[in-house]
Amino acid sequence: MKVVAVVDEENYFVPMEYGSSIMLIDTETKEIKEYENPGYGAMHGGKERAMAGIIQLKPDAIIVKEGTLCPGSYFMSKGRMNYIPVEEEKLDDMMKNLDKIPRLVIPELEPIMYQE
Repeated sequence: MKVVAVVDEENYFVPMEYGSSIMLIDTETKEIKEYENPGYGAMHGGKERAMAGIIQLKPDAIIVKEGTLCPGSYFMSKGRMNYIPVEEEKLDDMMKNLDKIPRLVIPELEPIMYQE
């Protein structure tokens, strides 16, 4: 499974416009590829720009926390990928539990996860 996450310089999961990197993780091989986030630092439309970049990577799912997506970025991604809501704060912590990711995948999010 190919999973993406938006992280800052210290690998914390952050709202899409605040993450400098998009990480593409292969849960089977544990290989991680880092991509520049096209929405990083954008005052307007950063989350949507980030999501456009993510969609080009064709992931199976995206790791999300409350507030990481907005309605626009959520509806851009809905139907194109699944979602993995997590409690972990850092990618490093999530990597320790890659085996549990398939059990966390859901096709839709509750509105609380993407409302602004």
